[in-house]
Amino acid sequence: MKNALFLVPLALAATAFGARAALPDGTVAPLFTAQAALAGKDFSFSLSDALKKGPVVVYFYPKSFTRICTEEAHDFADAMGEFQNLGAAVIGVSADDIATQREFSAMECRDKFPVAADPQRQIIRSYDVASESSPFARRTSYVIAPDGKVLSSVYDPGATKHIETALAVLREWRATHKS
Repeated sequence: MKNALFLVPLALAATAFGARAALPDGTVAPLFTAQAALAGKDFSFSLSDALKKGPVVVYFYPKSFTRICTEEAHDFADAMGEFQNLGAAVIGVSADDIATQREFSAMECRDKFPVAADPQRQIIRSYDVASESSPFARRTSYVIAPDGKVLSSVYDPGATKHIETALAVLREWRATHKS
């Protein structure tokens, strides 16, 4: 009986967790331009410009240099060859400032993909991933088609599901959109 009582709060938490999904699939993703860093160098990232070249994975993470965020950056870096083979770009977004993102892009993203700074949380709020209880973003990833529509959104506190889901969605999309 003790175990059953313990599972009820977990089930409720899981329901609440899942209910916090952000932008639904099929909606048009908010366009943004942000200060970003790649390989330790600053540049201006434009989602609109990136989508002209193919699908984009936009992933939000709570805080650079924390354990799971670092693991996730490593996993995305390790999978960049697959993303590029599928014609997709990847960008991470957090509320960290550009100085932090500059360092994170070189060290943890391993110079493979950019990360954007959103210290005012404008992008985070527009994608409905702002945490109500902290200044951080909820760990959420989106696959956005070149037409700007959300193909997939994943809200999960772990790192692995984001990469696996994004690659699966991109493979499926690519199979139906061969040039």
